[in-house]
Amino acid sequence: MSKRKKATYIVVVIILLLVIVRLLLPTIVKRYVNNTLQEIPGYWGHVEDIDINLYRGAYVIHQLKLDKMNGESSIPFLNFEKSDISIQWKSLFDGEIVSKIDLYRPKITYIFEEQVNDSVKTSNNDWSKALTDLVPIDINKLTITEGKVGFIEFNKSPDVDLYIDQIELVATNLRNVENKEQKLPSSLHLTGVSIGGGNVKLDGEMDLVQQIPDVDFNFSLEKAAVKALNSFTLAYVGIDFEKGNFDLFSELVINNGYLKGYFKPILTDVKIVDSFGKENSSIFKKAWEGFVGFFKFIFKNQKQDSLATKIPIEGDLNNVDSNIFSTIAGIFKNAFIKAYKGEIDESVMFKDAKKEE
Repeated sequence: MSKRKKATYIVVVIILLLVIVRLLLPTIVKRYVNNTLQEIPGYWGHVEDIDINLYRGAYVIHQLKLDKMNGESSIPFLNFEKSDISIQWKSLFDGEIVSKIDLYRPKITYIFEEQVNDSVKTSNNDWSKALTDLVPIDINKLTITEGKVGFIEFNKSPDVDLYIDQIELVATNLRNVENKEQKLPSSLHLTGVSIGGGNVKLDGEMDLVQQIPDVDFNFSLEKAAVKALNSFTLAYVGIDFEKGNFDLFSELVINNGYLKGYFKPILTDVKIVDSFGKENSSIFKKAWEGFVGFFKFIFKNQKQDSLATKIPIEGDLNNVDSNIFSTIAGIFKNAFIKAYKGEIDESVMFKDAKKEE
């Protein structure tokens, strides 16, 4: 056999091997991913299919599901319709090998842990580490399209079911590849629709490359129909709303492990269901509704028909509490001085979050 024929033969064999490997690679990766998901204690996971694009340096996971096992039944936890994981080529010019993840229609349903009777000892670290292992390099950019996050609690009466739907999220420079001298180099922008049709918006800057991340967030939830919150308010405070709107505004900063901020809930044009005279209404519920109705009349802003307060929080992350006296003062301020504006105050600066000596 001549050297030319031998060389040609070797090249053909190599090409055939590469083709075979390329054809088998999705199956191999899919098997690895499914084994990883099914070995998480207390969970069961599965992916439907995996596509690999060597040219892009990417792989796409279709229908990733992770359920939490509760005895012989399972509760949906994660359902990601499509996850596109690729190398961020732009960052290679900055000397960093990092990834970009695009999630399409991901659904996350959080079941409060104390409500699930675990047959197997589980930990949040188990599933989060397993999912992290599926991404071999650090995530530098994350996008979410048409996402949904839900919170469910079963042992209340009625069951509590809250969610934010239609989530659009963009988080960039998470591994601080760019702007390395900037204090908060990463950015986050989120919009969504809450239960009750409220408009959700979250904007912020972060530094995630440390054990306790530094953050500076502004959050707003506007024009949610308060009646949609009845499962929550009935379960926790025994209030059943007939109509009205709910707004929530917040600023939160964390600086070197010290947190400072506030939550500002506002109820507008609210009417509480009158349960007096109803046979199935307990005396405690009637008393509570009467109490709330009385204080709503006394402490609301009469011109704008709003009931609001401002709840400050401050402290280290191991001991965050709210100041009840400031909360009460906020109620009086809204009632007798001025109604809170339906907007972010922009009163909390990143430099304000620091522990006093």
